[in-house]
Amino acid sequence: MITRVVLSHPDELSTWGRQQISTTHFLAWLRRTHETFEEGDRFEEFADVGCCGDALHIPFVVENVEGSGAVTRETDIEYVERTGCDFEGGWAVQSRAGPS
Repeated sequence: MITRVVLSHPDELSTWGRQQISTTHFLAWLRRTHETFEEGDRFEEFADVGCCGDALHIPFVVENVEGSGAVTRETDIEYVERTGCDFEGGWAVQSRAGPS
């Protein structure tokens, strides 16, 4: 069982984007949709922006994995920042955090 995984996201991710990926439902989504994680894996996840916002796809990189095997409800997911991604993350319609 994987006990802990560290995912990096672009350091340009807005405050709003950081709030979205920290919600219990987003973390539960990651646990449900990933059977396992391996260091170096890259993937994008969609963050819900509601009924009238722009799509926000966040690129993640798996930086560290503790344990092996399957992801479970008990797998702890942590985030760190990754620099140099040239990423604009925010909700362009209803948030000041949106891309310029």
